[in-house]
Amino acid sequence: MLELPEKGQKGVKAGDLMKGRKAKSGAPRPGDVLLKNFLNAAHPLYRLAGVVNWAQFERQFGKFYAEGMGRPALATRLVVGLHYLKYLYNVSDEVVVASWVENPYWQYFCGAEYFTHEFPCDPTSLVKWRQRVGVEGSEKLLKESLAAAQREAVLPATEVKRVNVDTTVQEKAIAFPTDARLYHKARQALVGVAQRCNFKLRQSYVRLGKRALVNQGRYGAARQLKRARRETRKLRTYLGRVLRNVERGKLKLSAKQAQVVSIARRILAQQRTDHGKVYSVHAPEVECIAKGKVHKHYEFGCKVRIVTTSRQSWIVGIDAAHDNPYDGATLKPALIQVKRVTGVRPEEAFVDKGFRGQRYHPKAVAVYVAGRRNLTPQLSKLLKRRSAIEPVIGHTKHDHGMDRNYLLGKVGDRINALLSGCAWNLKKLWRHFVEHPLPVPAT
Repeated sequence: MLELPEKGQKGVKAGDLMKGRKAKSGAPRPGDVLLKNFLNAAHPLYRLAGVVNWAQFERQFGKFYAEGMGRPALATRLVVGLHYLKYLYNVSDEVVVASWVENPYWQYFCGAEYFTHEFPCDPTSLVKWRQRVGVEGSEKLLKESLAAAQREAVLPATEVKRVNVDTTVQEKAIAFPTDARLYHKARQALVGVAQRCNFKLRQSYVRLGKRALVNQGRYGAARQLKRARRETRKLRTYLGRVLRNVERGKLKLSAKQAQVVSIARRILAQQRTDHGKVYSVHAPEVECIAKGKVHKHYEFGCKVRIVTTSRQSWIVGIDAAHDNPYDGATLKPALIQVKRVTGVRPEEAFVDKGFRGQRYHPKAVAVYVAGRRNLTPQLSKLLKRRSAIEPVIGHTKHDHGMDRNYLLGKVGDRINALLSGCAWNLKKLWRHFVEHPLPVPAT
């Protein structure tokens, strides 16, 4: 989950900002092993470390580090490299830090010179770093993954002029929302607020609420729907009583606590046919999206727009779009992002029927919607090629962490989508190095 930045970062003056934070090599200790002496230079990750412009990150992220304030910051290459590895291998913050100690190639990728048995950082440091750099910094990681491909001559600039565009749903890490569970969670959150404010409730319904929730699930599984609805009404009553008790107390609440009370009030008042409902207490930004899937009628998260090159399917644009917008309304921002990330303006965009509507299509880009007739054979072939974006979405979800987002808030949705796109591009570079190994030196 994302956290607030460290307190020491507040009030930083422009004159105190460092130009960058480089990895400290340090003097080798007895028994230290130089990584270059025993690593295989033909390994894809070894070669990948050589094509990324790490110095650029140190310059761009230098403004997020302050000199002479608290503990020295982590090296920029270390934190950026850990995030690349985290999404490349689809692991958590804790796992990527623990695996870094075991894998010498990971250590070399993150800028280490000697093999070490010590943890590089605490996993929460990655949390705070994501919060500092935000969406803008995460987009720089995507930009560099494409720049590395361009430097290796595997992504020519002309390829970006012809793109495929689509949207998908990035689901949030929440339980399936039912009325009974929402009433129970909201009441638990209110009881927690009252306890932190040292306010004694008339009744907390801790025991009765848990019993009602268990009974509701049992009755529902047994198809005893009348009894299940009775238990749901009980849970709603318990929530209403605790909410009114807290409101009568006129407590001095912090902004976070006031938000919890507001969410509980919305959950209590919302009806089945309402719009903008709350589906999670800890993630109120979650939306219910229906994509017409046979196996999954509703998905709870946010919509993500994704742009790939038509020929090789490089991800040249990806971002989260909240409030469940119409697919066509995401086309123009998606193409603007491609220009910002790659420096090349797309000339042709191939989309599905969800993007219909001339008023949403940029005038400077030729937009071809699937199902369009009277096209030349070449355009018909390119329009069929649009479906190549579907497996990219699938791999980005299941292999690079976009299927279930654990980062907090709307900013977390956008950061997770951007870093998943970075991982896809790095994986393509990885495959390029595997298919084009280094020449074996003559003996």
